[in-house]
Amino acid sequence: MESRAVARYIRVSPNKARQVADLVRGKDIDEAIGILRYTNKKSAPLISKVLKSAIANAEHNYDMDSDELYVSEIMIDEGPTLKRMKPRAYGRADVRRHRTSHITVVLREREVK
Repeated sequence: MESRAVARYIRVSPNKARQVADLVRGKDIDEAIGILRYTNKKSAPLISKVLKSAIANAEHNYDMDSDELYVSEIMIDEGPTLKRMKPRAYGRADVRRHRTSHITVVLREREVK
């Protein structure tokens, strides 16, 4: 049994968000929330919000025990890129790319032996 939550079109670069996602992949949810709370990156509170949503989905929709949950998968996919112009010298312009991410968190229960 698994529970998932997805946040789409989040205004953070996928490469930067993957650095934070790698910290919590495979961890218990209490440990993952603690890591995200003290990680000084823009994507940490965004990933934490998706993680808490997945926990709520697990408890409410699937009657899963929150003490046995762990982060089995966390994926940061690239969303659409917003293209903006930045003025440069001599009347030229450069393209500024504002990247977006799709964050997916999948939780599973640890198997009790």
